[in-house]
Amino acid sequence: MSVTVYEKVGGRTLFVRARGKLTKEDYAEFVPEVERLIKKHGKIRILLDMHKFEGWDAGALWQDVKFDVKHFNDIERLALIGEKRWQEGMSKFCKPFTTAIVRYFEHPQTEEAWDWIEEE
Repeated sequence: MSVTVYEKVGGRTLFVRARGKLTKEDYAEFVPEVERLIKKHGKIRILLDMHKFEGWDAGALWQDVKFDVKHFNDIERLALIGEKRWQEGMSKFCKPFTTAIVRYFEHPQTEEAWDWIEEE
């Protein structure tokens, strides 16, 4: 599996670590956890760590589009932690597909990303 997902204890923050290339099957693991948290908390926050992330295969890309449409208003903040210029560009590209406040961080700024995603 290319995705690791866990909920911050007692919170509405979901940590997602994406490695390699995401597949349709990865979304089958990831989406139910996101939807469970949305049902529990309403709006949620997601911190996405993209260390050694290579993108999506075609099936996963379609799943991502469907996820974005369905959850347009459900994500309050989205922190993207990456290491490549295209990942930073992705943070700008995804803004029209969500009402979330989106920020990009480099890997050395991981602690800052956590502080930002959890601040009130």
